[in-house]
Amino acid sequence: MAAGNVNPFNLSDSEDEAEQRAEDGVHIEKSPSVGTQGPSSNNPFSPPADAEPPALLVSSTRTSPSVEGISVSVAAAAMTVALAETRVSVDVIAAQLIRDHYILTALEFHTELLESGRELPRLRDYFSNPGNFERQTGTPPACKEQGLGPGGPLNRAGSISTLDSLDFARYSDDGNRESDERVAVLEFELRKAKETIQALRTNLTQAAESDTQERNKNYSSHPETQEPIRPLEKRALNFLVNEYLLKNEYKLSAITFSDENDDQDFELWDDVGLNIPKPPDLLQIYRNCGSALPSPRNTVDVAVGVESSELTGNYITQKSDLLQQQQTEVVEELEYQISLLNEEKQSLADYIKKLQSEIQSLRRTVSPPPHDQGSQPNPPSSTPPQPLLDNGQYLDIRGASEPDKPPTESTPPTQTISNPTHTSSQPHAKLKSRGTVVFDQPNRKLSPAFQQALLSFCKMSADSRLGAEVSRIADNEESVMLMLGRCLPHIVPNVLLAKREELIPLILCTACLHPEPKERDQLLHILFNLIKRPDDEQRQMILTGCVAFARHVGPTRVEAELLPQCWEQINHKYPERRLLVAEACGALAPYLPKEIRSSLVLSMLQQMLAEDKADMVREAVVKSLAIIMGYIDDPDKYSQGFELMLLSLGDPSERVVSAIHQVFIPAFAAWTTELGNLQTTLIPSLLARIEKLLKQGEHGLDEHKLHMFLSALQSLIPPLFSVVIQNAPFTHRVNLQGDIPPIEVTRFPRPASPLQDIATIVGSRETLSALLILYDYQLEHEGTTGWDSLLWVVNQLLPQLIDIVGRINVASTTCVHEFSRFFWRLCRTFGKIFTNTKVKPQFQEILRLSEENVDALTGNGILTKATVPIYATGVLTCYNQDEDRKLLVGFLEDVMTTLSLSHAPLDSLKASFVELGANPVYHELLLTVLWYGVVHTSALVRCTAARMFELLVKGVNETLVAQRVVPALITLSSDPEISVRISTIPAFGTIMETVTQKELLERVKMQLASFLEDPQYQDQHSLHMEIIKTFGRVGPNAEPRFRDEFVLPHLHKLALGNNIQATESKRIDIATQLFEAYSALSCCFISEELMVNHFLPGLRCLRTDMEQLSPEHEVILSSMIKEGEMKVENRGIGQAEGSVSIAASLVGEDAKTKFLSKMGQLTTSGAMLANVFQRKK
Repeated sequence: MAAGNVNPFNLSDSEDEAEQRAEDGVHIEKSPSVGTQGPSSNNPFSPPADAEPPALLVSSTRTSPSVEGISVSVAAAAMTVALAETRVSVDVIAAQLIRDHYILTALEFHTELLESGRELPRLRDYFSNPGNFERQTGTPPACKEQGLGPGGPLNRAGSISTLDSLDFARYSDDGNRESDERVAVLEFELRKAKETIQALRTNLTQAAESDTQERNKNYSSHPETQEPIRPLEKRALNFLVNEYLLKNEYKLSAITFSDENDDQDFELWDDVGLNIPKPPDLLQIYRNCGSALPSPRNTVDVAVGVESSELTGNYITQKSDLLQQQQTEVVEELEYQISLLNEEKQSLADYIKKLQSEIQSLRRTVSPPPHDQGSQPNPPSSTPPQPLLDNGQYLDIRGASEPDKPPTESTPPTQTISNPTHTSSQPHAKLKSRGTVVFDQPNRKLSPAFQQALLSFCKMSADSRLGAEVSRIADNEESVMLMLGRCLPHIVPNVLLAKREELIPLILCTACLHPEPKERDQLLHILFNLIKRPDDEQRQMILTGCVAFARHVGPTRVEAELLPQCWEQINHKYPERRLLVAEACGALAPYLPKEIRSSLVLSMLQQMLAEDKADMVREAVVKSLAIIMGYIDDPDKYSQGFELMLLSLGDPSERVVSAIHQVFIPAFAAWTTELGNLQTTLIPSLLARIEKLLKQGEHGLDEHKLHMFLSALQSLIPPLFSVVIQNAPFTHRVNLQGDIPPIEVTRFPRPASPLQDIATIVGSRETLSALLILYDYQLEHEGTTGWDSLLWVVNQLLPQLIDIVGRINVASTTCVHEFSRFFWRLCRTFGKIFTNTKVKPQFQEILRLSEENVDALTGNGILTKATVPIYATGVLTCYNQDEDRKLLVGFLEDVMTTLSLSHAPLDSLKASFVELGANPVYHELLLTVLWYGVVHTSALVRCTAARMFELLVKGVNETLVAQRVVPALITLSSDPEISVRISTIPAFGTIMETVTQKELLERVKMQLASFLEDPQYQDQHSLHMEIIKTFGRVGPNAEPRFRDEFVLPHLHKLALGNNIQATESKRIDIATQLFEAYSALSCCFISEELMVNHFLPGLRCLRTDMEQLSPEHEVILSSMIKEGEMKVENRGIGQAEGSVSIAASLVGEDAKTKFLSKMGQLTTSGAMLANVFQRKK
């Protein structure tokens, strides 16, 4: 194949073939030739050649006249059985179809594979070969006995002369694909017609070529005669002229020339003639027309058996004159070459003397010891660098029959053998110093013509591209690079996908050393397109090669050659290729010019971060941006880096956000530290955004953005502490000599990545240990005078953070948790001394928790803010020693007492219990705090303790519930104050909802029953309200037995008693709570007995109240009653008939839908319902 016909970047064929064969279960190897007898013998599914054709032949459900009676149903059944046993590859099916001459079925199979994007090479090669469809006269239909293989010619039936006469739509059961099939058939016929034309052109070319050779002989005998140009010659010259115009940028002339010769295809040399090898271009022909003179042996006519006396005298005289003239020209040319070589030899000798004198002067300057004189290695080769030449550096093995090289090419350069002493010191000196190879000549008297004719029987081909490469061998490094540059584009597409990474070293080495920029660009393009979707290991190989290339060639060539390849793939359709680009930008950052690093590469990554849809690509972009931040030195790019950080923090992918915290923020913080902007710009900017967010979120805080900014601040704590200890007054006293105690394992929180490890930031663990010792001593004994970096944390950062904490909503569990984690990491990083002396005093000053200020705190709102839970969970839990736990217990007791006595909301205390209760370590501590409230002298405090048990029960294990919680609640349930007893009901309900121990549940049940059945509680309206509310909350999740035997009967009893309630306000409150409880319980499964005895009667009682108070709610209750009654009727019918009526079920669903729609139109809160009832009055 001609070199111009190979597209080195078209790798899709082999890739699709590899993917197809991987799916079909066939090893990725070259398919057996269609013309061979049967499939390859190593295919386990190939039947023997003499076996009957199997039924499993086609994957389509269509029939065709050429299937020779094979039934579709039989084929489908056979395929089902075969697939159930062993999966047969489509390649085996195609081979069987071709072997048994089911050609039209094979064509239909080929068309369907093409439509599904799965092209089979065997069918593609078969139908693209026109020789398979030429009819042979006198040959009956193909039979195996006559020896026609699967690749034999197509013998059609008499009724089918061409494929044009076959109407595929007539035999198709899929009308939607008729047009597609017709198009496929027409395309096949068109391709066949073109191939027939090419075959005819081949025959014409052969005839024209033979005639041209005859005319060339006549012309060589009579050069004065000039024949007119023939069509073949004209087409060849037209092709060469057009090629010359395109190569030299005469595009308009080439277009005009192509229009004037519209009957010729200038993109395909085979259009000139298939058997004609492509000649060199016009420039090469022009250069060689005068230098490559033919030798006399190639121009003298030799007639075997003819004596010289038989020739005429004029002819002999003419020949002798011509020979003498040619010999004279050859002698003159050789003399000219000798003079040039002598001049070059003289100049090289002068250059060698100059180098030797420089070597001697250097030796005298170094002055080595006398005993090392003898062991001094030979100086390096004094051969000056030679220009890279492609002609003249090859060993020609094609013989005298191909005189396409000047005679001087086989002569080795003079400088390579002039000084063997110097060149022998190099590893490749033997190759460079080779002289002319001389072979032993036989003592024979054969004529040169006879000898050449004899050697022509050796089958050698140098006409093709590959033959030309094989026929000459490179004899130095430059020629090897040139040869690899030519051959690699043809090798890569034919290498298996799984093994292409083996070519990476070869491609990179050639790209590094090749002299032509265009060839280097082509090789690097092959490298980035080597694998269609490279996996992690393959990308690592490519990146390793790119880094090695960058180290070898320097920043200029990296910018000019590698970066354009990345830019081309930035919008590739495969995410793996874009991922390769993102990773390459980071890997190449250290080897790029700093201007390009902070401009072009940064812009590329910013574009990919904003536009790419793949999470893994954006994750790699963030990591590469972090590397850029580690090498950037342009202060003007700080704002761009800050915006990139905010953009990445807002990314919806957790992978990207994790990468920003682990890699980007530490790298960006290191750069801002060098700029001095960490404490002056970066952290204040984030705090300002948090404050702005709080001001804008008075009616609804954007918790996601708050988490985004706060997490960034949390990632900046390690760099901030590094700045504090590295800019302290004691840094000059750091001594790394001697024994340095190791750092405690729990001294710092576990870093999210090595870049957040403070030891990595400051340099080493030894340095950090020495700094920590001086840091603690300075805080404890010498103070913070002159310590500006720490004073900024104490006087500016902490007050601003505490002020922000006081403004967040205490009911937002997420915000409380985020700020608690932030303060916990801040205090653990800065140490216990800093926490006790700097952080806790500022919180205590604001909270002002002291006994003498209890009365004055009645109007103090700070205790109801998030400051309380964040101080308790974020500061007081940093250290877990006895004094720390006592301080936490005392603080919670004081807060509970203060809020209770002040009649303040308990939200801050509840948030503290929820946050601490999530960690089982603090369960005992919280129970201790609550027991303090149980035995407190104030009923308000005891009520608060009872309320807090409800929050704690859900997270505490059942053992603690049985041993600590239930006894405390039983104690409170017998409290003299009725309000305290009522406060225990929600906690009892929560126990019924979460605990599974029967004994424990019975105790709680008995206590609740005493509240409902004891006569002293019959008129306790608040108690009944609390019980109904608790039943509605825990009923759907409680144990079914508890719900059936206790909740529903008592709700019925309460509803019945509410009908005779004299006080209308109490009746309204009870009705409101009952409505909400029954609404929640209506979604539970209720047995028929309970439905009839308790649930429906209770609803009817409630409807009686609602008829007088609210007609809107009475409609909803009527729907609920109707639905319950229909369920009872349906169950009765189902028991009688053994099945459930579908119609009744649908009616029930319709009633439920109506009920829910009615519920959606109302607000079921007690206050709003009460207002509705009041309007009814």
